[in-house]
Amino acid sequence: MDVKTNGNISFWYADIGGIPAPRSPLPGDVEADVCIVGAGYTGLWTAYYLRKADPSIRIVMVEREFAGFGASGRNGGWLSGGFWWSREKYLKTSTRGGVVDMQRAMAGTVDEVIAVAQAEGIDADIVRADNLNVAVNKPQLDRARAEYETMLQWEMPSERVEMLDARQTTARINIRNAQGAFVIRDMARVQPAKLVRGLAEAVERLGVPIYEQTEVTRIEKGRVTTNRGTVRAPLIIRATEGFTPGLPGYERAILPLNSAQIITEPLPPSLWDEIGWKGHELLGDYAHAYCYAQRTREGRITMGGRGVPYRFGSKTDVRGQTQQATIDKLKAILDRLLPQASGARIDHAWCGVLGVPRDWCTSVGLDPATGIGWAGGYVGLGVSSSNLAGRTLSDLVLRRDTELTRLPWVNRTVAPWEPEPLRWLGVHSMYQLYRIADEREEAGLGHTSRLAHIADRITGH
Repeated sequence: MDVKTNGNISFWYADIGGIPAPRSPLPGDVEADVCIVGAGYTGLWTAYYLRKADPSIRIVMVEREFAGFGASGRNGGWLSGGFWWSREKYLKTSTRGGVVDMQRAMAGTVDEVIAVAQAEGIDADIVRADNLNVAVNKPQLDRARAEYETMLQWEMPSERVEMLDARQTTARINIRNAQGAFVIRDMARVQPAKLVRGLAEAVERLGVPIYEQTEVTRIEKGRVTTNRGTVRAPLIIRATEGFTPGLPGYERAILPLNSAQIITEPLPPSLWDEIGWKGHELLGDYAHAYCYAQRTREGRITMGGRGVPYRFGSKTDVRGQTQQATIDKLKAILDRLLPQASGARIDHAWCGVLGVPRDWCTSVGLDPATGIGWAGGYVGLGVSSSNLAGRTLSDLVLRRDTELTRLPWVNRTVAPWEPEPLRWLGVHSMYQLYRIADEREEAGLGHTSRLAHIADRITGH
C-alpha cells in the first residue's frame, strides 16, 4: 500500500497546502510577565484568554517546532466536550457536585470554541455533530449500556444521551454487525490544523509574539532556558502535553501514548449513499483498543487508533511518520466496520502523541511557590479540554477566585510514572491484553473479557 506523506506531519497540513513557513526564533534574552512553553492548543488558548483579560500583560510564547506541530495539528478532530476520565478519582479530593460542575464546564467548551472561531474568523470546517459509539458484539453493547447509565447517574441531561438499537444505528451509519450504539449529542467535528493555525494568528493579532524554532532546555523558577536565549518571567506555563518527558525533571510526569490515523481518498456520492453518515457523526466503538473516525469536509474517512502504543524511554515519533504495520491495522478496522469502503485508496497516514498522567486523569494548576503552571494529560480529549485549561490558567495567573479555579482538576497532585523498563512493559502488556480480549469477545465470549480488567489494573487505567 503506497501511502502519501509529502513531508507533512499529518493529512491536516497537506489539506491546507503543507507545513507553514516558520516564524522567527527567540531573538535572545528577553523579559516578560508570563512565558508560555509550547504553542499548541493549551498554550495558545492560555495566551488568548490572558491577553483578552489584561491587554497590558507581557506574554512570550516559545515553541520548539511551529505552532500546532504536536497533537494540536494531528488529532482526530473531535471537539467533544467529553468527560471520559474517572469521576471516582476526582471524588477523592472533591465532591460529587464539584465533579458534576467539571463535567458541565467541559461540555461547555464546544460552544466556547465555536464562538471564538466565529469571532476571530477561523474557518476550521466546524460542523456540529453527535458522537456515535457503536457496539458490534454483546460485551461491547453491555459496555455501551453501562456508560449510558453512568452518564445519567452523573446528571448528564437526558436529552444529550441516547441508546440506539441495531436498526437505528445502521440508519445513521451502516456499520457491519452493529448491535447498537450510545449517542452523545452537542459535539462537533473540526479540521485540527485549521483551528490551531487560526488560533495562533488570533493570538498574534492580540500582540503576543510566538517564537518558533526555539527549543526549551530547562524550566525553573523565574527562568526558561532555550537554545536561543533565556526568558525571565515570574510566571511560566508548561503547555507541552505528550512532549513533556523531554524536559529535564519531567521525564516521568507524563506518558506519551502514541496514536495513529489513516485517511481515505474522497469517496463518491454513490458510496456515501451506501454508508450513510449524513450527520457527520464522530464515530467511535466499544472495543478495548478503541478507534475514532470522522467524515471530512471533502468526503474522506479518517480512522484512528493505537499502533505502536508506546516507545521505550518515552520517545516520540519522527515528525508524524508511522509504521506500515500500524497502517495495515487501521485499514483492517476500517474494513471491518465499513466494508463498503474497503476498496478506497488510503491517501495519508500519520501518528502523534497524547499525554497520559499516572492516574489517567487530566489536571491544570499553578504552583505559587515556583510560579510554574501547567495543563495537560488530556488522554485524548485535548481539542476541547485545552480550551477550558486556557481559561482556567488565565484566572490562576491573574489570581482570580472563580468557578473555574475551584473545579476538582485544579492543582491535583499526580504520582509519577514508574522508571523504565516498567513503563514499557506495563503499557505494552496492557494493549496486548486488550487485543486478546477483543479477539475473544469477537469470537463469541458473552461478557467482557477478564483480560481487559487485568490490563486496566496493570496501568491504573
